[in-house]
Amino acid sequence: MTLMKPGDSLTRVVILGSTGSIGRNGLDVIEHDAGKRLRAWGLSGHRSRETLLAQCRAHRPRFVAVTDPDSARAIREDLRGLDLDILEGRDGIIRMVQDPATDRVLSAIVGVAGLEGTWAALEAGKTVALANKESLVVAGPLVMELAGRRGGRLLPVDSEHSAIFQALRSGEHAEVKRVILTSSGGPFRGRSRRELQSVTPDEALRHPTWKMGPKITIDSATLMNKALEVIEARWLFGLEPDQVEVVIHPESVVHSMVEFVDGSVIAQLSPPDMRLPIQYALTYPDRVPCPGPRVDLTKALALHFEPPDRDTFPCLDLGFEVMSRGGTAGAALNAANEAAVARFLGSEIGFLDIPRACRAAIDHHTFDPSPSLDQLWKVDAAARLEVQRWQP
Repeated sequence: MTLMKPGDSLTRVVILGSTGSIGRNGLDVIEHDAGKRLRAWGLSGHRSRETLLAQCRAHRPRFVAVTDPDSARAIREDLRGLDLDILEGRDGIIRMVQDPATDRVLSAIVGVAGLEGTWAALEAGKTVALANKESLVVAGPLVMELAGRRGGRLLPVDSEHSAIFQALRSGEHAEVKRVILTSSGGPFRGRSRRELQSVTPDEALRHPTWKMGPKITIDSATLMNKALEVIEARWLFGLEPDQVEVVIHPESVVHSMVEFVDGSVIAQLSPPDMRLPIQYALTYPDRVPCPGPRVDLTKALALHFEPPDRDTFPCLDLGFEVMSRGGTAGAALNAANEAAVARFLGSEIGFLDIPRACRAAIDHHTFDPSPSLDQLWKVDAAARLEVQRWQP
């Protein structure tokens, strides 16, 4: 392992979804690096025009890609005179990530919309720092096969998968007994199903530990976020379904654990701050000082672990079921959940209706164990339509 020194070539980073929570934290990591190792080479956004403009002026990337046509026209006018290429739509995303000078791509667009950018980057043999778990939930086997065939690489950004990735360096793949993903339990840990019947979107958006976008925050409240992470872990680390487990850990200090066949359990600990896993994925295999806080083990610290309440939070069982089935099941679950969360945020359905709508979409879709990418997009569209029509 060779550490980079000042004056060595910079790692040029394209951030897909730079205006979101992960994207903003990624830019904070790059700013803290102060030009030693990292450069913001490309940024992308949709409608958050003012945020994207400020990012472009502060970081002076080579590219900016805007997927909303109206925002693209306005940004082109606002950034006139700056030395950067302003690109539009999905073609702009593809050109940016496949640029020969692009070294790493931080894939942070929320939802299945992030799959295209991840796919394009891997097709060009790039290293992808993956925050878009949906890429593997929807198309895990296809994405991993593409990475292997084209010489690309996936480095995890989710704190749980980053923790597993780091802990796995303590042994060989054949020595792994299981991986244990931790979950904060969200804002409703300890509540009964009866207590959750009248939950409002505002209540569900009050996460006790993490500051995230609305969709991911609702997923954390239902434990769907953990369900999707279970599926992602299987494909990312080449695991069998019975090698993945989940425990509730409300402090969010232990981000995940790996148990080896000899009984040793290796855990990764750090405060709940996304800058650490983002930075590790951008600078890997090197470790460098991080702008985030640190765990102070000289002070009293209690860590608690408990099994998840699967009866109250059935989304987790949906995740384990889909992980075991593979095929088109992941595309159906992910699309159904995105549609159901949107309906909940719009006060069209209740909190407990989210897993029910997802169950209906999974049951009604035509399962294929070995789908093509085109088939997965069709399953995605059909599942969304199913949830739009679904009534409690």
